[in-house]
Amino acid sequence: MTFYDGQYPFYPHERRSWVFNVQCIIIIIVFLVFALSFLVILPGIRGRGRISWACRIITSLFIGSVIVAVNFTSDWEVGSVNATTTYKSFSNAVVNADIGLHVGLNGINVTLKGNPIHQINETINYNEEFVWRLGSDYNQYYNDGLKKGLPNPILYVAEKFNQYNPCGMFAQYRISGHYASACMWVAFCSWIISNILFSMPSFIYGAYMTLVTAAFIIFSLISFSTVKNVSFCNIQFGTDVLKTEFGASFWLTLATGLFCFIIGIIFIVLDWCVPEKLKVFFNMIEEDEEEYSSELYVNEYCHQPDV
Repeated sequence: MTFYDGQYPFYPHERRSWVFNVQCIIIIIVFLVFALSFLVILPGIRGRGRISWACRIITSLFIGSVIVAVNFTSDWEVGSVNATTTYKSFSNAVVNADIGLHVGLNGINVTLKGNPIHQINETINYNEEFVWRLGSDYNQYYNDGLKKGLPNPILYVAEKFNQYNPCGMFAQYRISGHYASACMWVAFCSWIISNILFSMPSFIYGAYMTLVTAAFIIFSLISFSTVKNVSFCNIQFGTDVLKTEFGASFWLTLATGLFCFIIGIIFIVLDWCVPEKLKVFFNMIEEDEEEYSSELYVNEYCHQPDV
């Protein structure tokens, strides 16, 4: 087989390495727009109420953005290994490369990066996605990879998650991911309700809904972590084994859940111990307006000059 511009014929264009998750970037941009919009109107809030609103809005947007973004990330569980392995089918050529596995709630990403990147007259830098979210067929993604002639290490890792593979990784990860994602979306709904309640006179119910938000975030973590209780086949390249551990999205979700729990507990305790001060925090604008109106009070019975 001949080459075209240094690439195999079934890759007519030069492949580009993965740079960022487009969905996460969109989510971050949306929440940044909300934050910037609030910063524009923030100077219009008088007095100490500006500090109160700033703390509440920034905290709320951070929690909401994390809840939504982690549904689309691919680093709930990550692992990598450096190995010398065959590169293509029907070829004796071997390459030294770093093979990575990134597991998300909706699928996996398998990376292959040569060490060095340029070997056997080709740039080895891949990131392939295999999705099992509702409405998607993981086996179809795998079959498309076979048709495209993806490198052997990527296909080998993807095959371990195939629906018909005896290792059973597909069923466990798919079910755990679906339940974890469902819990995160319920947490997002709870977050919206808590924001509404915090804007009402009965703001203490917002604290209760914050605890509900924290509970569903923790439930999602428990659901995903159940995969660690099942023994799977090793993903092995010669004598090297690809081992995984919880990634950044898992720990960020855990931190956000604990943060919501602490916020809810603090508000409930303050409402029990010093309810008046908590009302001042949530009604700072009204307090400032009363002080401002009292300064503008004019005595209507003041002495009128004689005509």
